[in-house]
Amino acid sequence: MLSGVNGPEIHFSFDPALHLFVASAHSTAGTPVATDGSSTLGHVVESLGVPLTEVGRLVVDGAEVSVSHVPQEGERIEVHAIERPQRLPGAPLRFLLDVHLGTLARRLRLLGVDAAYTNEDPGDAALAALSAKEQRVLLSRDRGLLRRREIWAGAFIYSDRPDEQLRDVLGRFAPTLAPWTRCTACNGRLMDADKDSVREHLEHGTQRTYDVFAQCTACGRVYWRGAHHARLEAIVEQALRESAT
Repeated sequence: MLSGVNGPEIHFSFDPALHLFVASAHSTAGTPVATDGSSTLGHVVESLGVPLTEVGRLVVDGAEVSVSHVPQEGERIEVHAIERPQRLPGAPLRFLLDVHLGTLARRLRLLGVDAAYTNEDPGDAALAALSAKEQRVLLSRDRGLLRRREIWAGAFIYSDRPDEQLRDVLGRFAPTLAPWTRCTACNGRLMDADKDSVREHLEHGTQRTYDVFAQCTACGRVYWRGAHHARLEAIVEQALRESAT
């Protein structure tokens, strides 16, 4: 929140979906906030705790404005949540996940969604730069990271439960799904492989039991329908059902 200011006083009304971010004192419609008279509306909204990645329309006295609007005395401001599904330029969508979202990254890859991730934290600056360079949507539960100006696009992950995280991302962005086409380990593309070509990567029991294989074109990892396949299939089927509704 802006501190030490005695400039124009404006009045906020936040979408209930954004109440998670704002202090209880500012969640009531019409809450007055003093500004410094020069900060943009986007800056004021972020100072109250709401990442702009989560903000949709900004309406001032009934008229929609941009984040660069400088609030004036007595204005009444409605802050709406982002509309879903959120449409971004370019296709297909590509994502970048911070170090805390490894399970979500693997599940997105399982569904064929391009999801860059490393389990070594490169730091906020590097993540933001990569988001901009590769035009990837940065997914994070770190509000400070999502406030970095250089990111191309971002989204706050509201839950700490992987099932809910996946549902949230799919519902918000509606990415095209192509299950079983990406390596869950490195995000590379998978291609069909015959047993002879991957035999050196297989234990004897796997060689005897399975005949259908896929291999990552990037890291060489080999996949087959092992004991864990039923659990992964359930994740895929649930995601396909929900994306069809």
